[in-house]
Amino acid sequence: MAISETISQHVPFLRRFGRALTGTQADGDAYVMATLEAIVADPADIKSAADVRIALYRRFLQCWSDNPMRAIPETSAYGDEAGAQRHLGAMSLRPRIAFLLGTLEGFDQDQIAQVMDCSVATVDRLLADAGQEISEQIATSILIIEDEPFIAFDLQALVEDLGHNVVNVARTHKEAVSAAKMHKPGLILADIHLADGSSGLDAVNEILASFEAPVIFITAYPERFLTGQAPEPAFLIAKPYVPGTVKAVVSQALFFDRKSQRRDQAVASR
Repeated sequence: MAISETISQHVPFLRRFGRALTGTQADGDAYVMATLEAIVADPADIKSAADVRIALYRRFLQCWSDNPMRAIPETSAYGDEAGAQRHLGAMSLRPRIAFLLGTLEGFDQDQIAQVMDCSVATVDRLLADAGQEISEQIATSILIIEDEPFIAFDLQALVEDLGHNVVNVARTHKEAVSAAKMHKPGLILADIHLADGSSGLDAVNEILASFEAPVIFITAYPERFLTGQAPEPAFLIAKPYVPGTVKAVVSQALFFDRKSQRRDQAVASR
């Protein structure tokens, strides 16, 4: 396959990375164009590269570092993208680049080191810095709606390890609604089958009638989520859960600022 054809396969993803890094598609595309022009003028490193994708992103960052248009992304985007750009814009530059290369583009740490022309140890430090900065940005109050004490305790430990504050653990519909009204949490973790036989879906929908917040359902009854009146958007984690999955989904929901609405409200707003 010709080198131009190989490169063209990666351009849409490079444009995505450029947009995330700079904050706008126009700025990102300007760097993509500059990168392609630089490759046409001097294609040697691309032609000799063992991994063309790594070499392409490496050249992109070289073009970007030669003339950075903005140190912190600014965007007029809305919804999930606006939330992500707001958090990205508050991050330090090199941790942001390492974070995007890993989470958005799927490079492993060795590949990120090659793209950024640094050691794997440096990448480890940059990703740790990114994680710390993200945790500080998205730290929030959390309401846990769970009737099993051991599971509730485990979930509390998981989210507190991420720097969040659990304001209440509710076991019933009534307790959940009362706690939500009192604390107005920034995130809700909810089971679907509660201690009094009521539905966590109903409790969350009643809560969301008063305010919006990201919601993650963690349940042994995922079919009830699929057949019930689940709010939109909402995340679903099936029990038994993997602790790392809970942490990742919590961070994702908060990083992208995915506030849930009752389904009837979500439909009406479309």
